[in-house]
Amino acid sequence: MKARDAILTVLDFESTGAVSGHADEPWQVGMVEMQGGRVTGRHYESFLRVAASRPFNPYAPGRHAVLRPVLAAAPTPGELWPRWQLWLVGRPLAAHNVGTEKKFVQRAAPLHEFGPWLDTLQLARRVRPDLAGHALGEVCHALGLVARLQQVCPGRDWHDALYDAFASALILEYCLALPGWEAVSIAALAAGPDAKSSC
Repeated sequence: MKARDAILTVLDFESTGAVSGHADEPWQVGMVEMQGGRVTGRHYESFLRVAASRPFNPYAPGRHAVLRPVLAAAPTPGELWPRWQLWLVGRPLAAHNVGTEKKFVQRAAPLHEFGPWLDTLQLARRVRPDLAGHALGEVCHALGLVARLQQVCPGRDWHDALYDAFASALILEYCLALPGWEAVSIAALAAGPDAKSSC
């Protein structure tokens, strides 16, 4: 299937980070829809429950410190699964450095298979190998996407799950608009860095 013909979900989780005796847990999720190679504007977000007594890794980014009472009362991924299913099952999924998103999605529904997964970090490395770094913010600044990002997701900043999901989606949109990428397939995009010649 051509990537431009697919309905995709681009997602991001913010997490507690690992702490001795505690597995990494998500505390916020953002999901953004793409169709026809473009960000549609349709999106979903939620805070996720983290017990009030659960410590965060001191280096975990985001505004979780001021949200602890909200997070303690937020729904769990299991409670949200009926809604998540509409966004995650039967669609290609994308994220920037997909490992964290893969882990939390699979943990939420271990009996389901997800993907194919598109990694916008790997795509950014393909299209801009000249950049010193390929962190989400660095790529968006280099591609001139920040103004549009602030327009589609106003009042947010980096390490907010919805903002970062929109940022990843705009990187994917940028790639799909490049000359020669009109017919690129989902399979080619999901194949990783060795598939450069397929794009």
